[in-house]
Amino acid sequence: MKVIAKLKAAVFALCALLVFASSSAQAELVSIPHLKTRVTDLTQTLTSEQQNQLETKLASFEQQKGSQIAVLIVPTTQPEDIAQYSIRVVEAWKLGRAKPDDGILILVAKNDHKIRIEVGYGLEGAIPDLTAKRIITEIMSPSFKQGDFYGGISNAVDKLIGITNGENLPAPEAKTHKGGFNNIFPLLIFGGLISGLFLRSILGNFMGSAANGGLLGVAIWVLGIAMGTALVLGLLAFFFTMMMGTRGMNGFSHYPTMGGGLGGFGGGSGGDSFSGGGGGFGGGGASGDW
Repeated sequence: MKVIAKLKAAVFALCALLVFASSSAQAELVSIPHLKTRVTDLTQTLTSEQQNQLETKLASFEQQKGSQIAVLIVPTTQPEDIAQYSIRVVEAWKLGRAKPDDGILILVAKNDHKIRIEVGYGLEGAIPDLTAKRIITEIMSPSFKQGDFYGGISNAVDKLIGITNGENLPAPEAKTHKGGFNNIFPLLIFGGLISGLFLRSILGNFMGSAANGGLLGVAIWVLGIAMGTALVLGLLAFFFTMMMGTRGMNGFSHYPTMGGGLGGFGGGSGGDSFSGGGGGFGGGGASGDW
């Protein structure tokens, strides 16, 4: 009985040790950076100019084709294999669009001398594992061996863009550049005040206010803002113009201005933020080294 008890204790201790080791390994996994730009370099390998050039190229490709390609450079993926870490990244970032699943990740683990090209479901036919492997071995690895990381990544991006451009994918959706609207919004307010006073003097308080609100609403809609938002802003312009007519400019100053009170309609800062589109991945792609 004592022997059995000792065996049970030994098995329990071994299980506890395995659980502890597994938990420790899990805690040491390399974290996944937040997706903010198409090029994320955590090693400062690329210069700012090189990152900007890649970013511009990838943004132009996404605008024309709709697919998303992102580049991630990390010091290491250890203790994970680069393929395992890559899957965690694409599951978090969700590169590419949801239905065509046309995202691609180029992952470089610099200290490990490892490379991974992860391909979304929708592009696995165009970029099979063998093609991804050849891009690594024939384009990226030779450049990396010479210390030319930018050249290797840029040429690989060009190759992937060329292949993807040959695919019959859904056309990209038009995107509204809200930053441009934010920049011109103060001019619209000033113009609305002047036109309101002018139209009111010609057409009268009510008709002039209605005409001014209509003109501003149409102008905002033409700039690419959603029709519902344009209608709301047009109605507000009508009421503010009416207030100017009944209370004068001094009375109008007691009300919140369109620039301050409605800033939320502009969509925030004018920067071009980047995020994944919901694309799915299933492990397609290839790994290599240099």
